[in-house]
Amino acid sequence: MPVVFRQQNLTFFFYSNEGDPREPVHIHVRSSGATAKVWLHPLIGIAESRGFNSRELSVILRLVIDNRHLIEKTWHDYFGN
Repeated sequence: MPVVFRQQNLTFFFYSNEGDPREPVHIHVRSSGATAKVWLHPLIGIAESRGFNSRELSVILRLVIDNRHLIEKTWHDYFGN
């Protein structure tokens, strides 16, 4: 489970096995038992969420937008595509 970054008690990561065929670039987020999955393509958006309120999801989306380049680079470096 490669961790891309941590910020504000949030851990942004992806799973080593992201399906077969592999899903498009996305990031998982975890904090204190809450989880979310955020798509990066075609638009950044919440794919699913459990335990985060709307304010927390807004913060998550802002952090994904601000770190999109890092997330995509880490994904492509890890999966080699």
